Amino acid sequence: MAPLYKSLAEKHPRIVFLKVDIDELGDVAHRWNVNSVPTFFFVKNGKEIDKVVGADKNGLERKIALHSGGI
Repeated sequence: MAPLYKSLAEKHPRIVFLKVDIDELGDVAHRWNVNSVPTFFFVKNGKEIDKVVGADKNGLERKIALHSGGI
């Protein structure tokens, strides 16, 4: 998924892409209720609006398209 994630970040420069190492930042994983890796969150104005759990390339691309309208 890492190459896809990098490619999507380059393709959508107005979207902020972040990567968190949950082994190093367990408190962040707990706060965001990350139970599976990878988990992709869509956040707007500090609130979770959607997420994709697992290595679902098509699902991730669909959600990015859905939530990036107008950007």
